Amino acid sequence: MRGLRWRYTRLPSQAEDTLSGEEGKEEEEEEAAAAPASAATPEDPTMPQLTEASQVLSASEIRQLSCHFPPRVTGHPWSLVFCTSRDGFSLQSLYRRMEDCSGPVLLVLRDQDRQIFGAFSSSALRLSKGFYGTGETFLFSFSPQLKVFKWTGSNSFFVKGDLDSLMMGSGSGQFGLWLDGDLFHGRSYPCATFNNEVLARQEQFHIQELEAWLLN
Repeated sequence: MRGLRWRYTRLPSQAEDTLSGEEGKEEEEEEAAAAPASAATPEDPTMPQLTEASQVLSASEIRQLSCHFPPRVTGHPWSLVFCTSRDGFSLQSLYRRMEDCSGPVLLVLRDQDRQIFGAFSSSALRLSKGFYGTGETFLFSFSPQLKVFKWTGSNSFFVKGDLDSLMMGSGSGQFGLWLDGDLFHGRSYPCATFNNEVLARQEQFHIQELEAWLLN
């Protein structure tokens, strides 16, 4: 008759259970830290509230731009006053949409190279005989990192609205940002107002999408 064989399994001690639990918790924390950031919540102080989703800017780009706005704009919601996908490619339509607006405006566009750039204007865009605006106005470009070109103080050529063109920044006959009346062709050159680089990859570009956000 064969003898019986016994198998013994060592049970973990209370201390080992505690250690194992702590290690598991650390692993969960590490996994959480490595996970992609979730979408911004309404309580996120760096993410302004938009009346509708932007077709040009990502959430990250919106946060980055918001950091460069003047204090009086901080915390205000963004209202989409004009966009080419909804209102068509027309500068006069842009002016009409802003007739009753008075607050600052963010103009953002995407060109044929999918380059994103634009301008912050201290007041609504409108027809004008001369240049208007304040030193809060600036140009910007994501290329791909955000570059912001603020007022140099050398002149006050901030914004000028004609029937057939919109100009932002000037000096020596060049405009920092120039858009035609059809909101289809545009140009960008270095200018004295903002000491900016060319905002697009090329000095002349075609607009694929344009949005104007009222920030008040």
